[in-house]
Amino acid sequence: MKRRISISFVLVAYYFCSSSAFYLPGLAPVSFCTEKGLDDCQTDIQLFVNRLDSVESVLPYEYDVFDFCKDDKEKRPSENLGQVLFGERIESSPYKFQFKNNVKCQAVCTNTYKKGNKLDAAKLDFLKMGMQLNYQHHWIIDNMPVTWCYDVEDNQKYCNPGFPIGCLVAADGRAKDACVINSEFNKRSTFYVFNHVDIKITYHSGTSEGWSGARLVAATLEPRSIKHNDEKNPTCGGGPMEVPAEFSDDVKITYTYAVTFEENNTIKWASRWDYILVSMPHTNIQWFSIMNSLVIVLFLSGMVAMIMLRTLHKDIARYNQVDQEDAQEESGWKQVHGDVFRPPRKGMLLSVFLGQGTQIFIMTFITLFLACLGFLSPANRGALMTCSVVLWVLLGTPAGYVSARLYKTFGGEKWKTNVLLTALLCPGIVFADFFLMNLILWVEGSSAAIPFGTLVAILAMWFGISVPLTFVGAYFGFKKPAIEQPVRTNQIPRQIPEQSFFTKPIPGIVMGGILPFGCIFIQLFFILNSIWSHQMYYMFGFLFLVFIILLITCSEATILLCYFHLCAEDYHWWWRSFLTSGFTAVYLFIYAVHYFFSKLQIIGAASTILYFGYTMIMVLIFFLFTGTIGFFACFWFVNKIYSVVKVD
Repeated sequence: MKRRISISFVLVAYYFCSSSAFYLPGLAPVSFCTEKGLDDCQTDIQLFVNRLDSVESVLPYEYDVFDFCKDDKEKRPSENLGQVLFGERIESSPYKFQFKNNVKCQAVCTNTYKKGNKLDAAKLDFLKMGMQLNYQHHWIIDNMPVTWCYDVEDNQKYCNPGFPIGCLVAADGRAKDACVINSEFNKRSTFYVFNHVDIKITYHSGTSEGWSGARLVAATLEPRSIKHNDEKNPTCGGGPMEVPAEFSDDVKITYTYAVTFEENNTIKWASRWDYILVSMPHTNIQWFSIMNSLVIVLFLSGMVAMIMLRTLHKDIARYNQVDQEDAQEESGWKQVHGDVFRPPRKGMLLSVFLGQGTQIFIMTFITLFLACLGFLSPANRGALMTCSVVLWVLLGTPAGYVSARLYKTFGGEKWKTNVLLTALLCPGIVFADFFLMNLILWVEGSSAAIPFGTLVAILAMWFGISVPLTFVGAYFGFKKPAIEQPVRTNQIPRQIPEQSFFTKPIPGIVMGGILPFGCIFIQLFFILNSIWSHQMYYMFGFLFLVFIILLITCSEATILLCYFHLCAEDYHWWWRSFLTSGFTAVYLFIYAVHYFFSKLQIIGAASTILYFGYTMIMVLIFFLFTGTIGFFACFWFVNKIYSVVKVD
């Protein structure tokens, strides 16, 4: 019955998460029209530019760092905390359009690089570096990415929310990256700059639906390389714009654009992102991932049910009927009842880890639930990261409470040390790692380097809000009595018999992480893609379902192994229960290493250090999260079985 209720809950949760009825609360549509002076209607369309990034480098750069056309009246929209932490730097561009005003060929600016000028040589070299590493523009119109749509295998259309600066034909004649799209890109040791864009803006007219103006529902472009002979009156025709690898002559690059408007009333404003998301063919793989995970869960649930209903039931009945003298000759988990609740070694550290893990668990649950409801979608830029950081800061109280209560249960008395470690240890490790990565970004001149003011703000949130809240939680945790154990602990520790290979600590811990990792590794691939390959992640319904499955799998795998160890009369289960499911994080790290060498083309020492530096933060957070799930599942199980057995 309980299992049926839990399955029903998961299905209902998934229904709400995958529903498209919710759309970005707080983001209102903007209407555009041709008549000027109307309050509820705009005529000017402003194109904004974001940071440029590459799959071959972890270092993003601001638009202004490259020598592109600049806006004379540059405007920067205010960025939230998540955008700053992710390195997004949005600014206005010189590309400005009038609604429904088609433009065939419009010059934006001309940049000249003179031979012998060191500054010009440095600018051109940086531009060449961007083309060689396939850096991508990210343009925004009406809070919507301007996409480059092209055909991929099986006649599928893929819409990329970025497009390259240019491309390179290597010295051996091999066309790299986007140079494969045009047979004219064939000159060896030559860069081809995409200095022209054909932009198409699609709108939904409101005349038939009772509201004035029109709403933009799509913006696509086609990047082209064109050598303009007349920079003042360009025709946007001719051969490609070549930049030789050797700076032997003056180079002149003229940037141009063409824009067309197209009406399409079949696309609603609320579903205008669909054409980008549909082009990412991951849904079938996601369902395979879910089915794979559910098979693991059903297998584990069957094992746990068998132990609970048959083996444990028989054990309890036998232990409760047998005489005390016979019990001395028995073997099994009852024999360690006088030692099973003996406080663990390093109880302080375990309680600190569990407090932090509880904080991360609640933060993850709330963040994913809000993401399911559409509050943290890709259109709401930076919202996911902002939400996570704010929730983490505000959830200091549960961390302090759990840590203090467990530390008191372990018999600890150094409560001040416990509270300080809970508030500072794990966040301190993460901040130190983050600060070192930020120094590398700052030295490299990357836009992802966090400004000093933001670092001060993060420290203020940590020490001004999170730490005091942790103290509040710890105060209530220490005021509560220690958790009452169902059996008394003996004065003299029982000797643990010789263990077989599989019931020894290390083999058990290593095996414990395999099944939880098996549930998440496909989902992990898409998450790593969204972080390092700059692909959009929007499948929060799937992620929430996988989160629930991971929760169940970690709990059941830990309970199973805990039962086997207790049957072997090994009562050191406190740390083992935490490390068994926490070992999933080690598999995550191994997978991240495999992903780095097999899927990414990252080059350069700085990018490699950044990749593994940020990966270590992810691994630590995941270790605390999964370890805490396993510990509390095992804690509940041990309390349950020893509370129903008679002990004289």
